[in-house]
Amino acid sequence: MSLKRTALVLALMGATALAGCGSVPVASTAGNYAKPIGTAPVTANPTDYSAALVCLNQYARANRVAAPRIAIGRIADYTGKEESDGSGRKVTQGASLMAFSAFAKAGMPMVERFDTSVSEFELKYANNKLISDRPNSAPDAPADYRKILAGQVPGSDFYVVGGITELNYNIRSAGIDAYAGDKDTDGLKGNFRRRVFIMNIALDLRMVNTRTLEVVDVISYQKQVVGREVSAGIFDFLNGNLFDISAGRGALEPMQLAVRALIERATVEMAANLYGMPGPQSCLRYDPFGDATVGQTGAFVPAYDNLGTNNAQTRDDPSRWNARRDPDVRDSKRGRY
Repeated sequence: MSLKRTALVLALMGATALAGCGSVPVASTAGNYAKPIGTAPVTANPTDYSAALVCLNQYARANRVAAPRIAIGRIADYTGKEESDGSGRKVTQGASLMAFSAFAKAGMPMVERFDTSVSEFELKYANNKLISDRPNSAPDAPADYRKILAGQVPGSDFYVVGGITELNYNIRSAGIDAYAGDKDTDGLKGNFRRRVFIMNIALDLRMVNTRTLEVVDVISYQKQVVGREVSAGIFDFLNGNLFDISAGRGALEPMQLAVRALIERATVEMAANLYGMPGPQSCLRYDPFGDATVGQTGAFVPAYDNLGTNNAQTRDDPSRWNARRDPDVRDSKRGRY
């Protein structure tokens, strides 16, 4: 087959493919137009400091250290950096939520002060005698209204506030560009490019005594983020046909994960101070995953005596509860109990 005929066949195939892409979609019997791609399971989202947080919890329990109650306040983005296309902020607005997870990993008891809208709503209704604690099994049974008792809401001993204060782009970069080829206009040519750039992000947190408003701990950290890019290509005319082939690869360390690492490192230091832990060497004496209610995904309060099969360790398992990976769930879908 000649090159011209080959080019014609390829053009027709491309046109057919484009026509198929532009056709009107039809919903399947399952009710969807298309099946989403991607089957990666949900996994834990730890940083290099998550194991230390779990170790802190184990140390406190083993030594019977009374942990203070912690409240998380606003940890805002003070960098002011936004995407150039107006799609939003450069830095996560969920730093306070990351702090909740970090202190939970450390085993610190926490009280909610960040979003109390539901509690305030129910308190208002209870104050008007509109809310009862009637069990779900008896929706029509008479029930007394919920009582509001003095001192029923536990207070916090300390609260944490602060913000993301720096986001500096391209604090250092390096690269190389190479281009070589035949001096003739239709000769073989090639290029190679490699880039490395570094940026950083910084966090400032403070811990405040709730009763006295004394600032008892202040921590400032920064973390550098690295990005890499490599590409290469060739350009040539062959038998009257143009060939331009290029390939590349790039990677950028997740910036929002860097924020989580900053918060977890700060939490390690604050919690270690509150627990009176001498230092990382204490982790050698404890199993970081010895507590069945605390793991790298966070912590929970057991509602039932089922820690043997439903605990913090199982929450770290990426295959657990996954319809594709967990045989128990997969078999139950097929009707095998």
